[in-house]
Amino acid sequence: LLTGRRDAISNSNNDALFVSGLGHVLSISGYHMAVVAGVVFFAIRALLALSPALSTRFTIKKWAALAALIAALFYLLLSGAEVATQRSFYMTALVLVAVMADRRAITFRTLALAAMLVLLVAPEALVHPSFQMSFAATLGLVVLAQIGMPRWFGTNDDTRLGRFAAWGGRELVVLALASFVAGLATTPYAAFHFHRIAPYGVIANLAAMPVVSALVMPAGLLGIAAIPFGFDGLFWHLMEVGIDWMIAVSQWVATLPGAFGRVHAFSIGPLIVMSGGIVVLGLLRSPLRWAGAGLIGCGVMWAAAATEPDILIARDASSVAVRGKDGHLRIMHTAKNAFLWREWLAADADPRVVTDPGLARGVACDEAGCVVEGKDGDLIALARQPDALADDCARAKVLITPYQASSDCAAQVFHRDALHELGGVTLRKTAQGYSLTASQTVGIDRPWSPAIPDVSTGPHGNNAAGRKSSRQPVDATPPAEEQEAAD
Repeated sequence: LLTGRRDAISNSNNDALFVSGLGHVLSISGYHMAVVAGVVFFAIRALLALSPALSTRFTIKKWAALAALIAALFYLLLSGAEVATQRSFYMTALVLVAVMADRRAITFRTLALAAMLVLLVAPEALVHPSFQMSFAATLGLVVLAQIGMPRWFGTNDDTRLGRFAAWGGRELVVLALASFVAGLATTPYAAFHFHRIAPYGVIANLAAMPVVSALVMPAGLLGIAAIPFGFDGLFWHLMEVGIDWMIAVSQWVATLPGAFGRVHAFSIGPLIVMSGGIVVLGLLRSPLRWAGAGLIGCGVMWAAAATEPDILIARDASSVAVRGKDGHLRIMHTAKNAFLWREWLAADADPRVVTDPGLARGVACDEAGCVVEGKDGDLIALARQPDALADDCARAKVLITPYQASSDCAAQVFHRDALHELGGVTLRKTAQGYSLTASQTVGIDRPWSPAIPDVSTGPHGNNAAGRKSSRQPVDATPPAEEQEAAD
């Protein structure tokens, strides 16, 4: 949380934090920068207010904002100045400069200026999930700030509602609203980039974030300040208490039914529509703003209607995933790649792990290569040796190989060199054969992204699924030690 190093976090704790919706704590970004700047701002202002001479003759709020800005810069350098941390620093700095300039700090204008500054420094950040999620969440929080959050908690009279507000109810409701809105705004991007959502994120954030804000991060700041004096151990112990509580909450939430909200992969189109809906819903003031909710709904339905690929081929032609008749993926491979397989399973909303023996069910392999039946009975082949090409060309519908197949090959051939240019492909069965979607765009030529050639494939052959194969199934899953290294 202080240096940006995650090496010592176990896989189980890391997974529990992300499943519960607390994974944002591990990424040093807006929340951490705001806590650091906020703690310094209010601490310095409170200390200066102890002196009547200073508080009456000078604008101590501006002095506190300057101190907070310096502390935020120090935290930026301490944590490694990653892209997400830089973006958070820009936004925090704009707010603090607005305070020093006697301007309203939390506005849509501040958010827009921060976005322009980030894109000016790193234009490629636009397509990164951290940029999209942080600005979507911040847009939702600024909307809450603009409408005054829960105004009906603005009184501390003697009614039950007033007493509830006076005893912390206001803060509890504001925290719940902030967690709900921020989580809702970032859901489309989490679903698109990571193929998951956190249905219990509000519960986890309500239970853990007050402790992180009030105990963990302030103790960390005090621990850094106490290092030169040699009594920083007390503050690391306080951090440990708060972190243990956060981990306990995350592990409890991760065990709730349906905690791991898996989502099938979908195209960029629905995400653009949902992003437009979030902007319309957040920025417009007239009743027309509710058209944004309609856009979000259309994007959700479009994403839900996405079709699953029938075949996935790795860029280096070393791994191929084929959807079987039961609707689940089977994996053929010439080299083990646990990370790639895990990403394929996540994009398919498949709860299996890469060591599941079911991933090799129906796959027949020998030294020359592997074959497996697709969901429609088509035979898909992965050639490991050149002497397998003749047999695979005659029997398979799709052939993946690092070697050159003959021009009269009846299969649809995907050569390793062509795949390297395409960046990996997905295939979907159509009436005419298999349609191709490449991760790299074909036919678009830009200075930073040269045009790539079309894949040269052979004609479609007859269905050879009925023929028997002499290849015997082998274990297509990596050993535990290799998966641990990949993790």
